[in-house]
Amino acid sequence: MEVVIVPDSAAGGELIAEAMANLLRRKPDALLGVATGSTPLPIYEAFAAKVRAAAVDASQARICQLDEYVGLPSGHPESYRSVVLREVVEPLGLSESSFIGPDGTADDIAAACEEYDQALVAAGGVDLQLLGIGTDGHIGFNEPCSSLASRTRIKTLTQQTRKDNARFFDSIDDVPHHVITQGIGTILEARHLVLLATGEAKADAVALAVEGPLSALVPASALQLHPHATVVVDEAAASQLKLADYFRATFAAKPEWQGI
Repeated sequence: MEVVIVPDSAAGGELIAEAMANLLRRKPDALLGVATGSTPLPIYEAFAAKVRAAAVDASQARICQLDEYVGLPSGHPESYRSVVLREVVEPLGLSESSFIGPDGTADDIAAACEEYDQALVAAGGVDLQLLGIGTDGHIGFNEPCSSLASRTRIKTLTQQTRKDNARFFDSIDDVPHHVITQGIGTILEARHLVLLATGEAKADAVALAVEGPLSALVPASALQLHPHATVVVDEAAASQLKLADYFRATFAAKPEWQGI
């Protein structure tokens, strides 16, 4: 696992956007897994700016979804399908046909979860998966004590996660109780995992995920198992890392051509 400490969220967004651009330069039809929420917005803004400036051609890129609410209509503004189309697909000038996501409105949710796992495999697998981290250490909607071998499935949200997401709805009562999420085992199949965390509220979770023991209690600690995982954190989110100086030194000495 590589840990990169950046000054702020804008710097993190630029760093990750350039990694995505480099991937597309090598593999124009790469499958990019995206996350929702406020944390990755600087990534999407920086990446779209590169596309507009013709610094990278994203016309063949494909986008896939990390998770989805169960029961929200696909056209609901806070369904993750709508969010990804609005924040990622459209700014890149892509069509909806470039997008792969689970069906949170399906009558048979279990079957929809299995179908999505199969769709990712059929698409050749995820080349780069963006991740955030919850204050309790969750990735995707894999809440604490999720199996580290889990596949895409339905999950019940904790009250804390519903509170955290209530800012996107009129009230917490409007936040669904259930979601479809890629499982930790599914996430670990992506070729490159990139987690961005910003703000002091994420500092404890980041420290446990990076420096703590591998534990289902901290789902993000599963990144320790991955051969190519990058954790990008701002100074506030890095504030509880015991090895912060080491992480700064190793990144400063890294050859520029190597990227992240």
